[in-house]
Amino acid sequence: MGWLAGMLLCSGCITYSFTGSATAAKTIQVDEFFNNTDLGPANLGQNFTNRLKDYFQQNSQLSIVAENGELQVEGIMSNYMISPVAPVAVGGAQNLSAAAQTRLTIAVRVNFVDTLVPKNSFKDKTFSFYADFNNDQDLAAVQEQLERRIFDQILIDIFNATVANW
Repeated sequence: MGWLAGMLLCSGCITYSFTGSATAAKTIQVDEFFNNTDLGPANLGQNFTNRLKDYFQQNSQLSIVAENGELQVEGIMSNYMISPVAPVAVGGAQNLSAAAQTRLTIAVRVNFVDTLVPKNSFKDKTFSFYADFNNDQDLAAVQEQLERRIFDQILIDIFNATVANW
């Protein structure tokens, strides 16, 4: 019974963080991501940068600063690839000449500097994700939705690799 009383008394001593951040840093600098893709829309890097800043603000206590951040993130949009997936037979089982779906893959190469704990820093780490869409859909009609879905996963991965220490 004594251990139970001790557990109940100590339960108030535990500090929980619901921000998802495991860093002592107070500021983060997110530089503009340059669009270095051949096929990506011109505003791809700017959209990604804005979404990344929003993600850090919504999921941590970090303040976004223009320069000299305790944490620093920068990178490039390194790949924007459209490729066929899910082949289907047209005119016979031996003739696989069409695809039922197409895959949009986006990759981002990131450099991260942690000025407080330099061992957490990394350079040229690639984060990528993809989304598939049916071939009866026009890419232009679903492009924004696909990019948003892909960015959502990449943002989580970058957040986890930088401040969540996962």
